[in-house]
Formats: sequence, C-alpha cells, structure tokens
Amino acid sequence: MLLQDRTAIVLSALKGVPATTFFEVADLTGYRREQLAEVFDTSLKTFQRYEREQKKLNPQDSEKALKIMALFRKGPEVFGSMDAFRRWMDKPAYGLGNQVPFDLLHTSGGIDLIMDELVRIEYGDLA
Repeated sequence: MLLQDRTAIVLSALKGVPATTFFEVADLTGYRREQLAEVFDTSLKTFQRYEREQKKLNPQDSEKALKIMALFRKGPEVFGSMDAFRRWMDKPAYGLGNQVPFDLLHTSGGIDLIMDELVRIEYGDLA
C-alpha cells in the first residue's frame, strides 16, 4: 500500500466513515456480517442501528474498515481471484507465523501484517 494511500485512510478514519461502510466491507469480503462484526468487537445489531441513525463509525473502526477494504482489493490481484484469496485468508499462513490471516483482522496492526505478507507474495519473496 502506498504511503499516500495509508495517509488517505488515516485522514478519512479520523473524520469517521458512514456506518454503511461496514456493510460494504461485508459485501466485498464475502464473510458473514456476524462474522465480520466480531472483528470489530461490535454486534451486528449495533451496526444496523448506526446505519438506521446514519451515524459514522469511530476513528478506530473507520480505519479498520478502510484497511480491510484495501486488503480485499489487493488480495484478489495477488491470488488471481477472490475465492483463492479467501481460501488463503482462512488457513494458517507460513509467512504469518502459521496464524490464520482472518484472525489477524481484529487489530489494525494485524491487518498491516497481512498487507505486508500480500506484498511479499506478490513479489515472490516467500522466505
């Protein structure tokens, strides 16, 4: 991810993104909304209420949503399809210390680790 992209994510996150972004992330990733809500440590009902009330997500959740969107745009480019990327996301990854990438989505730093690993895979640096 380019520095300007990372800066744009942070600046957008500080302003807060609309709660509808959570549902866009769910649609993009293909994960169940309940499963994705756990990543945000928030219930699906809360996201639905925020959407009804046209609220914005807090900066931390906004950043997480934007980073996950960037990740799920990059992944299919690296793996050739969303299905192949999703399979990789759901099983232990050697380059991530045999952690399941999906489990790392719970923190902003974990998302960064996954993105770094995607870049390494893209450039063929699997060691």
